[in-house]
Amino acid sequence: MKPANEVVYIVDDDECVRDALSELLTSINIENKTFCSAEEYLAFDRSDACACLILDVHLPELSGLELQQQLGGGPSPPIVFISGRGDVPSTVRAIKAGAIEFLTKPIEPGALIPAIRAAFAEDLWKRKKRAELADLQRRFSVLTPREKAVLPLVVSGMLNKQAAHLLGITEVTLQVHRGQIMRKMEAGSFAELVRMAEKLGIGPPDEMV
Repeated sequence: MKPANEVVYIVDDDECVRDALSELLTSINIENKTFCSAEEYLAFDRSDACACLILDVHLPELSGLELQQQLGGGPSPPIVFISGRGDVPSTVRAIKAGAIEFLTKPIEPGALIPAIRAAFAEDLWKRKKRAELADLQRRFSVLTPREKAVLPLVVSGMLNKQAAHLLGITEVTLQVHRGQIMRKMEAGSFAELVRMAEKLGIGPPDEMV
């Protein structure tokens, strides 16, 4: 049985390759969609299903490596590259940019299927991390401007007295803000709050750098 909501996108300008890969995946009950170019794939309205992108290196117009670079900034599916010939520079570039695997045609099912499973696992992990970050950002968004100013000071290890002086408030007031931050951020401990700040990219203020 396969997990629900998994799909493989196949981008290759060779119809025979697309058909062969699609037939293989369909035979083992893996949903798939095929595209003859990078442009056709980009124009497709993808679902939110866990996904893997099987991508030919050499494509007309926009190449596979160029598509990988273009997709790098967003939540795109992990990529399994395929190529009709061994190409060490392309392999190195693709793997360094985060590709799961680089396979040479004709594609061996014994190599492709594990690569697809690894891509699904990575996509699920990335989705979990994005969801966790979005939840932290939601919590951070409810802090008041003063609480947002207090947070980087307290997680930097600065003493309450020092932080209060820097902000021009009393130590008691700072402690109240700190308690509110802990509550709103849903932090079970100070150590957890520090980890949350790290994930949000909140570092020490300029005065401490």
